[in-house]
Order: sequence, then structure tokens, then C-alpha cells
Amino acid sequence: MARKAHLHELHAAASAKMVEFAGGEMPLWVSSISEEHLAVRNGVGIFDVSHMGEIVVTGNEASRFLNYLSTNDVSKLGGCSGQYSTVCNHAGGIKDDVLIYSLEGRGYMVVTNAANTEKILGWFRSFQDEFDVEVEDATLSTAMFAVQGPKALETLQRIAPFDLQGLRRFGGKISFLSGQEVLLSRTGYTGEDGFEIYLMGVAIDEPGKAIDLWNAIIEAGKGFGIKPCGLGARDTLRLEAGLPLYGNDIGEDVTPLEARLDFVVKFEKDFVGKEALAAQKESGLESVRVGFELLDRAVPRHGNPILKDGKQVGRVTSGTVSPLSRKPIGMGYVPPRYSPVGTELEVEIRGSLHRMRVADWPFYDTARYGRNRAK
Repeated sequence: MARKAHLHELHAAASAKMVEFAGGEMPLWVSSISEEHLAVRNGVGIFDVSHMGEIVVTGNEASRFLNYLSTNDVSKLGGCSGQYSTVCNHAGGIKDDVLIYSLEGRGYMVVTNAANTEKILGWFRSFQDEFDVEVEDATLSTAMFAVQGPKALETLQRIAPFDLQGLRRFGGKISFLSGQEVLLSRTGYTGEDGFEIYLMGVAIDEPGKAIDLWNAIIEAGKGFGIKPCGLGARDTLRLEAGLPLYGNDIGEDVTPLEARLDFVVKFEKDFVGKEALAAQKESGLESVRVGFELLDRAVPRHGNPILKDGKQVGRVTSGTVSPLSRKPIGMGYVPPRYSPVGTELEVEIRGSLHRMRVADWPFYDTARYGRNRAK
């Protein structure tokens, strides 16, 4: 039976389309995927992402512990700040891609993908005896919302007691929103400016505080046309932005180097998987993640073969029709020699071959959309 998250009854009352995802029941869409997607690109949307996992690490060696078990440099975190990272196995494969937050002297919080929480918790605990740390699963007592889009800052500023403009990308702050203490970080999974909000210490069977905060954000965003959004729009937004999805685009059979996530791999420190990744870097990659656009109206899907001159050279890992451009887009893996932007290949969809062209992400005009758009 799927676990019901904090806002389940609220979503049900809004007639959201609910689906089982990673053991929980979450909204796929509230109005429609396309409508919610465009609301985030043009205004503001709010997502309930309470299915994500939260693992709190405390103790005298918490920083050293996480630095060894993740590829980015946790020692660079200070105050209340976050970083994107990967947790690798000994062969360099990605066990999960995570956010790691320093909590202003209260330890660290690791945010995992929903399907990987138990796996990462078990992985961390398998190393726990080697360090002076405590590892706690805070998932069921944490509600998590994402407010995303060019009007996200103005929306939350109405209920925040400090100037949000001063919060840099991946910056965080433990403060109050609508009178409730939260961890607020300037992060997200859409390509847009926005914030992720963690309301901790809220039991699923006593969701009143989470419901109150959600409603306060909805009220604050009414003047900007805020829309509640589901996992469907979250998926199309992240794909349009070129962001990988665990289980589709990355996994334990893919390394951060192959996934073009090498910017979070810091070889100057020691970490699990370093030896394997260093060897791969030295020998060269056999495949890399690329973005692509189809040159006709077919829709690429996970698992479709990618071909060159009639021979399979790769595979599609994600695909959709962009709600913004209405063009078929996707990502997948091919040998490096086929990865330059503009390279033409073919994808097999339902037995038919369709022309595709390698394209760089994001799949939108960055002067008009995304967090770096022209003001």
C-alpha cells in the first residue's frame, strides 16, 4: 500500500491525479502537465515534493564522513548552505545524486531521491562505525515544498521576514515563513529561479503545520497566478533544463563522468569510488550523456535505440515533447565521437527510424527563460 504524504487529503480535495511513486502516493498533475509547466516557466508554481528523503548526519566527524561518502567537497560548506553531489559505489557508479546542506552548526542534511532513501541510509550506516557520527532518517517527519519560477522570489517575499534577494544560488537559511521555522534554500529542479522549503518535525498523521504553510504560499502567490504542480510538470521541466533523473538517466551503472556531472567530482580529496573514476578519466569514456532534438514529430522514450548508419550506438534515457517549444526532445548516451552538438543520428521508435540531432541543454532560449534570463 502506498504511503500517504502530509498533503494527501489536500491534493485529493483538489481532484489532483494521484499516482504511486517510490512507495508514496503523490500528485501527477492538478490541472494539466502542460499548464503547470508553463506556469513555472512564465510565473510561479508550487510542488509538494515531500516524497524526497532527508537524512540528518550529526557528530564530531559529520563533515569528514560525508566528504568521504560523496564526490563534492563538503568541507567547503559553511553556515547554512548546500551543494549538489553524487554518492558513488566502489566502481564509481552513482548510487544517488543528492543535495547536502550544512545546518548552521546543527549538523548536515542529505536530501535523497525518494526511491533511494533506504539504500543511501543503509550505505551510510555501513560506514557509521568508522566515524564519530549519528545518522538519522528524518523523511517521515519532514514536509518539502518547491516554489519555482520567475515570480517565486516575489511570492515568498510576502511571507518571509528577510530579504530573499540576498540568498545566493545554493544558499540556505533557517528562518521563518508565515511564522513557521523552515530551512529555505535557493535551489530547485526546473531550471528556473526558485526555492525549496523544508518544514521539519511535522508528523504525517499531524500535517496541520504543513497544510497551513502550503495555503499561506498559495495565498501569497495569487497575484502572480501561482499554480499547484505535480510530478508530471516537474519531469518535463527538468528534462527541458537538461537535468538528469535517477533511474532513467543515471544509476549505479553510470558514473558522474559519463553523466557529465564531473563538476561535482573533486579528485583532490579522498572519497568512495575515486580510484575507479580516476582510472576512467585516464582511459577515456566509452559513452556520455547528450541532449537531442528530433527532426520530426515522433516522441522519444526511455529505452529507444540510437543508431548511426544503421547500427545501434546508444540509447534514449528520457524523452518528451517540450510544452514550451512543442518540439520532441530528449537525452541519452552515445560514444563521445557522436556527442558534438549538431551531430545527426537516428532513433528507433516503434520500429521506425527518425532523424535526431545532438543539441545542448537547456532546451529553451536562456535570454527569455530560466534563472539567468534577461531581467
